[in-house]
Amino acid sequence: MTQTPIRTKIDFEQPGTQWSTLNIPFSYNLSGWSQLQIPIATMANGDGPTVLLMAGNHGDEYPGPIAIMKLMKTLQLEQISGRIIFIPAINIPAAKAATRLSPLDGKNLNRCFPGNAEGTVTEIMAHYLTTEIFPRVDVVIDLHTGGRGVYFYPCAHLHLVDDLEQRRRMAQATLAYNTDFAFLYADIAGKGLLPVEAENMGKTVVTTEMGGGEVTPASVHRTTQSGLHNVLIHLKVLQGEEQSRADLGLAPTRWIQALDADDYMFAPESGLFESFVDVGADVSAGQPLGGLYFLERPDREPTIIEAPSDGIAIAHRGPTLTSQGDILFCLAHDVDPAVLKTFE
Repeated sequence: MTQTPIRTKIDFEQPGTQWSTLNIPFSYNLSGWSQLQIPIATMANGDGPTVLLMAGNHGDEYPGPIAIMKLMKTLQLEQISGRIIFIPAINIPAAKAATRLSPLDGKNLNRCFPGNAEGTVTEIMAHYLTTEIFPRVDVVIDLHTGGRGVYFYPCAHLHLVDDLEQRRRMAQATLAYNTDFAFLYADIAGKGLLPVEAENMGKTVVTTEMGGGEVTPASVHRTTQSGLHNVLIHLKVLQGEEQSRADLGLAPTRWIQALDADDYMFAPESGLFESFVDVGADVSAGQPLGGLYFLERPDREPTIIEAPSDGIAIAHRGPTLTSQGDILFCLAHDVDPAVLKTFE
């Protein structure tokens, strides 16, 4: 196996607190001796699980990086039982450019796994996570939003993995995020996902979709941060008392899923998109969900997008300006009680 070119001063076996960078050789300015530097920190104390806590997989998703940066500066070493690896912006070129893809190579990190040590900078980072980080950890927490393109009702989500014990661990950790919905989703946009790579190694994987768009309400930041803190307590890497939704005076988390291709509705043509329903709303089959309007043909009737079935509008298009093929709605459905039994 080709060795990674990434270098760091972090000693992943060393106790205590360490701050450093992951350094990738990359000549992108006037100097041939340049490197891309990605901040990383570790806190390790005593026995317990090792948790990788990361965000910025896509660069235009900011509640996760903020939550991690706040957490890594406020935690005290004595609060930890085990090890936490913090990477607040794994795709820092994209985060600095507010783009989903890396501006350095045009790659989507979340479609580059298992990576390539001799590839582009994004492929090198995927390879490093696959070969150097994932094997060291028990849990991978990968914080997302819908980015600028999609607005989600804030939720924690997961894949329905085949291993039932792994599935149970993931479901219980997902519930600990205390979001209104817990979302099972399908991979409709290709292979090479970071969570799948970690799942295939047997890791407990927790992911989120915390809203999206340019504006992040304070409530979404609070949910991202409080949920993350509670998950770390649930995992027993952080000391404290885990809180349930009942403790918070909230109704139980509602498990939903979008596992069929028909649950994802795309724009049949370009236009201006108006959503008729808010995310989180229950909708009925045939109900108009939104309309596409046409700047150059104001005389045309809008193209109406209807719900193909009963369900929950868990996500919809973010920007109003829409191109043919853009996602307009994701329609979710309540999870079968028999599947829910496998989470217990």
